[in-house]
Amino acid sequence: MADYVWFITGASSGFGKSIALEALRRGHKVIASARSASKLGELKEAGAIVMDLDVTSDDETLASKLAEANSAYGKITHVVNAAGYILEGAVEETSNKEIFDIYNTNVFGSFKIARAATKYLRAAAASASNGRNTVLANFGSLGSWLSTSGVVAYCSSKFAVTGLTEGLADELKPFGIDVCIIEPGYTRTGFLIRGDENGSDHRMTTARTLSVYDGTPVAALRDALNVYNGNQPGDVDRCAVVIVDVLTKQGVAEGKEVPFRLVTGSDALAVVRNKCESTLKLVGEWEEVTSSVMFPQSE
Repeated sequence: MADYVWFITGASSGFGKSIALEALRRGHKVIASARSASKLGELKEAGAIVMDLDVTSDDETLASKLAEANSAYGKITHVVNAAGYILEGAVEETSNKEIFDIYNTNVFGSFKIARAATKYLRAAAASASNGRNTVLANFGSLGSWLSTSGVVAYCSSKFAVTGLTEGLADELKPFGIDVCIIEPGYTRTGFLIRGDENGSDHRMTTARTLSVYDGTPVAALRDALNVYNGNQPGDVDRCAVVIVDVLTKQGVAEGKEVPFRLVTGSDALAVVRNKCESTLKLVGEWEEVTSSVMFPQSE
């Protein structure tokens, strides 16, 4: 039986694909999934088992898919939820369906995969030997820390995934399952290619656009994403090496435990630091008011 068996969603491109290829290069087993397995040809040629899987499917379908994946090698040791996309548009421009759809993939999809995979990860952790570990990893983002005009739907969904992951880390720790949220900065993948270009389904735009937002930060964000597309400073393949190292406690992570939070990219690191420092400054300025609402302590 293979030491490490990875189950990866959203493996047709970006982080999912690069992580799968890196794991395969190390001799690990990979079950790669995407909404259309026809997009997984390179991974199949590299040795991965591929399958159709839509993370928004019903519980019964996902339970069947995870059972099929587990049966391939008799276990699953690493689950990576990499499926997700960005919705571009002001909150006022979004429809109920567009909001539901992005949450259905980015948030509810992560919930569903975690729910369906937990029993297999628990079994793998119980039978692990020779220091081998078991991991559930979700994808957050720089946007997990900083919500901004024009991509509020996406950023808020990633805030939610971080909350999900933090709770799961506490729930699954007693079973020996490590849980990690991966939070990349701007990384050079096809993520920022618009949905109407080359059949991409990672950067979607709202059906409605309002001229009132011309000349505002919403419009500036659209322009910034266009400029960043193809010019992101992060290297997805370098990220994949680090991610596989960290999730298997090898290489750069040898001798360390799997962290709850893995930030990749100096731009993401700067955002995290600034958010922490500004938050501490804010609560410090309001500390007296914050504390004033408590019942008086008994003498």
